[in-house]
Amino acid sequence: MTQVLIVVGLGLVAVVLGGPLTVGVFKIVDRSPAQQHTPHTSPMTDDTLESAASLLRGGTWIGVLERIAIYASLVAGWREMVAVALAIKALGRYPELRSGDNPAVAERFIIGTFVSVLWACAAAALAIWLR
Repeated sequence: MTQVLIVVGLGLVAVVLGGPLTVGVFKIVDRSPAQQHTPHTSPMTDDTLESAASLLRGGTWIGVLERIAIYASLVAGWREMVAVALAIKALGRYPELRSGDNPAVAERFIIGTFVSVLWACAAAALAIWLR
């Protein structure tokens, strides 16, 4: 019974806290000096990660589903599913990433995916270790 509570509890932590963690990382990256004026941006454009969110609609729910899939597959011992989940996400987002309207879109996709996946992996590793 304790093992079930550990797995379910850490799964909820992975899913629920992953979103705010990702948003926090976006805010840190948007404030960094290197992001202020790159060759692709000017003071007149709004190529921030926050503005890219409007182009990548549904990101919150996709992130939730991504963390559920990754956490569950790792806890179940089915590591191959991580690659499947990431491939589905990448293929689904390909049109938005390819359009090139806002260079921050691809950056937001990559940073958000890495933060979300690493958080889910860390929670799964802790759940496996505590079982």
